[in-house]
Amino acid sequence: MSAPNIDRSNGHRIEVPPAPQWPALDERAKTDLKARIKARLRAEQAVLVAHYYTDGDLQALAEETGGCVADSLEMARFGAASDARTLVVCGVRFMGETAKILNPEKRILMPDLRATCSLDESCPAEEFTAFCDAHPDHTVVVYANTSAAVKARSDWVVTSSIALPVVEHLAAQGQSIIWAPDKHLGHYVERMTGARMLLWDGACVVHEEFKSFALERLRALHPEAAVLVHPESPDEVVDQADVVGSTTQLIKAVAELPNREFIVATDAGIFWKMHQVAPDKHLIPAPTAGEGATCESCAHCPWMAMNALQNLEQVLIKGDQEIQIDPRIGERALVPIRRMLEFARARGIGTRRDAD
Repeated sequence: MSAPNIDRSNGHRIEVPPAPQWPALDERAKTDLKARIKARLRAEQAVLVAHYYTDGDLQALAEETGGCVADSLEMARFGAASDARTLVVCGVRFMGETAKILNPEKRILMPDLRATCSLDESCPAEEFTAFCDAHPDHTVVVYANTSAAVKARSDWVVTSSIALPVVEHLAAQGQSIIWAPDKHLGHYVERMTGARMLLWDGACVVHEEFKSFALERLRALHPEAAVLVHPESPDEVVDQADVVGSTTQLIKAVAELPNREFIVATDAGIFWKMHQVAPDKHLIPAPTAGEGATCESCAHCPWMAMNALQNLEQVLIKGDQEIQIDPRIGERALVPIRRMLEFARARGIGTRRDAD
């Protein structure tokens, strides 16, 4: 990212880690490393689940070993359906926690437990609890990108694809809503539903950096391109989109829309899967750069970048990066997650492939 730390307007200082410096691997070394990891997965009766924003080598390895490449909810649901006794989650910490909440009997490992999320970091559980307590007449809806403790304080947990129907449902009942932590996604949901919402002041350090003025210029250079935007982006970027949607919904758009070019406003890790499902399409990163920047688009989560083949092998050897959750918090957090899943089943909403 452009700065090592970001002072959020809500007073929280987000510590953005430096880019990890993994030793370069030639193809032979990479092939040997992947073979060792595959053997370790078999020995540990483990399955690998990787998010769309992780490195393409990890996504490929997950698919090659019978694991899962998906959004955060499907990663956890895949783990729950798996016979594996160990889940190795390549992503960020809230994803590992969600997997543990849904699979409390299983061992959940991550390559690096320090891999967090700016949305999670911007919403400390104690402060959020105090905020909710100050508005007891509001229904609490939190995004999946939150800690287990924040989920435990909520009434509903939602992903970006199910947020609109859940909030529409609550608004139709006349309920007022507390939304956390992403203010951009919250404002998008508020605009689309007309619900009465109190928005927590959090934002994704990747999506908040997309520049609307630079996107306008890029669209002029590629007038036939469809613009795909994740709703964690600012309003002025979302307003230029042809498709606004979750990670899975944006991948589906690349595969199904007739356009030959796409401008994509989300984490660049998604390009691996997009190229896989639509190899003949031209994908253009949406611009994050301002004046004097050293890259046109730096849209990659620094915490997702903490996942690599090298530390994946190490965690399988050492088993020292295990997710632990207080069982009492896990039990409370499971309630709003199950509420979302039951709502989705009742409404026939395809959260299985359309989550974050």
